[in-house]
Amino acid sequence: MNLLGDGLILMVVGMGAVFVFLSIMVSWITLSAKMLARFEHVLPEAPVAKPAAKKAAPKATASDQGVLTAVIAAAIHKYRAERAS
Repeated sequence: MNLLGDGLILMVVGMGAVFVFLSIMVSWITLSAKMLARFEHVLPEAPVAKPAAKKAAPKATASDQGVLTAVIAAAIHKYRAERAS
């Protein structure tokens, strides 16, 4: 039973240490953000980049569809031939 008690104490101490560390870290980050916000007016404004216009995909013609169908049919035929042997 002593081993179980020692394990529980160790777990509570470990979780407490992690909680304290995370609390300090959150406080430090919050404090840093507030301090740096005072100097925001000193930094130059970053230019806003416009997103590039997307080009439309070219339309597939009937011959492209035929070629695509032939390529897919050939691939299926080859796959089935390899599996059969």
